[in-house]
Amino acid sequence: MIQPVLPGAVVDTHAHFFPRGLGDPSRGTDPRWPVLRPDPGDPKSGGIHRGELLFRRVDSRLWDVGDRLASMTACGIGQQLISPVPVMLTTWADAAPAAAFAKEVNDGIAAAAGASAGRLVGLACVPLQDVEAAIAELERAVTQLGLAGVEIGTRIGDRELDDAELAPFFAAAADLGAAIFVHPMDGGAGAVRRSGQPYDFGLGMLTDTALAATALLTGGILDRHPGLRFGFAHGCGVLAWAAPRVGLALSVWGEEGRSAAFDDLLRHLWADTLVLDPAHLPLLVHRFGRGHVMVGTDAPFIPGQLAGLAGLLAGGIEHGLSRTDIEAIAGSNGRAFFSRPDRP
Repeated sequence: MIQPVLPGAVVDTHAHFFPRGLGDPSRGTDPRWPVLRPDPGDPKSGGIHRGELLFRRVDSRLWDVGDRLASMTACGIGQQLISPVPVMLTTWADAAPAAAFAKEVNDGIAAAAGASAGRLVGLACVPLQDVEAAIAELERAVTQLGLAGVEIGTRIGDRELDDAELAPFFAAAADLGAAIFVHPMDGGAGAVRRSGQPYDFGLGMLTDTALAATALLTGGILDRHPGLRFGFAHGCGVLAWAAPRVGLALSVWGEEGRSAAFDDLLRHLWADTLVLDPAHLPLLVHRFGRGHVMVGTDAPFIPGQLAGLAGLLAGGIEHGLSRTDIEAIAGSNGRAFFSRPDRP
């Protein structure tokens, strides 16, 4: 339990949900579409399938609101920001089926949030291969469904996040006051020159995330929309450690003044605590600011993160953070990330 470390309930900003009953838009003709199949003999377990391939074993915390809330209560989590499983970000697909799938996902996430007595807050997915359709779905998700924002991948197909074609989407998100949570894609595969484990999870996801954040920081998005709230999974990857090198590279080879702007813009980002080592937490606070580090567990996936959260946060105090710092990380920082400016 987290209560011995902190009074009050914790806000977890990195957790995933897969609504039951989503269809396969291809009706079985394209094995890339993710399908959730609970086990016939065990309603508490199941799998995410892509065609006939078992993509991932899962349990009912991924789709059952009651089981999710029970697991949160057992670990001292008061509120959780739920986003689609990254495999549900189908930017590889044709725009029309991707838009229909996103609509179904978002309806399911909104229903889960609505059944949670305020303990679950939802993020949408959108078909970013068609920016106009993505804007329309984001507007629907935020203004009609009450979702807090959107989860996007670290790249959109072959496009990086600073691609000019994506600029209207970020402008629309800023106008809506929507939070944007950025999550690595494909489990980190392809981000570094070696593939498989431990490279994909251990290095690929972190590299992929840092590349996406750097593209945003240097691509002018935050210059144009300084109030736009970007949160990054997995502690924003390696960027907290690499930031001085990126800044130096910009000062030597970049546009004049870009290095100073990079350091300032870096503190506009939010990063979660999913770094697996409390010794890293003070550096996150140093890079991103005391108000921009927030709890993230990747529930219900990475083993031990919910149960181990108390130890991680206590370890942050042992490594130099104050109790006030930890209380903000555990609660108010996360709420500030996903709360739209026009509502609590």
